[in-house]
Amino acid sequence: MLNYLSVAIMPLIIFSIISYGLMKKVSIFDSFTKGAKDGLETTVRILPSLVALVTAVSMLRASGFIDFLCNFMAPVLDFAGFPKELVPLSLMRPISGSGALAVIDELLKTHGADSFIGRCASVMAGSTETTFYTLAVYLGSVGITNSRHTVKSALCADLTAMIISVIVVKLIFY
Repeated sequence: MLNYLSVAIMPLIIFSIISYGLMKKVSIFDSFTKGAKDGLETTVRILPSLVALVTAVSMLRASGFIDFLCNFMAPVLDFAGFPKELVPLSLMRPISGSGALAVIDELLKTHGADSFIGRCASVMAGSTETTFYTLAVYLGSVGITNSRHTVKSALCADLTAMIISVIVVKLIFY
């Protein structure tokens, strides 16, 4: 039954939207083309931010800076009880979702999904945001150039979620 529902859901949604538009006497094709045009304009506005973001992520990974930072921070992290293996994920997650998924994949292959590191990485990925990507899309789409406290607040929320992820996994599983 669910298989049939999953196959039929998108056609049903499209049919419902078209039916509603016809009932309200809306020019459906004109509305669609206007929405597509607005979407393309938004894409053109945010493209430079996204290109800069992807370039920065690639440079960070290729330069070895993340590995250097992990080794540099290891004594403090050990004292705080934060696994140093999670530092690459902590640095990558606010910048790039796909980069963070690659780090998570590597952590799960190395340590296992049911390990402390694997569980922390999974909880961390689910409770944090790709902050810079999200801000680039949202602020760029409406033309905001001065984000004021948005970046600091979002990064504080990410840091809090990362720390709490480790604490929660320790409390629940260990």
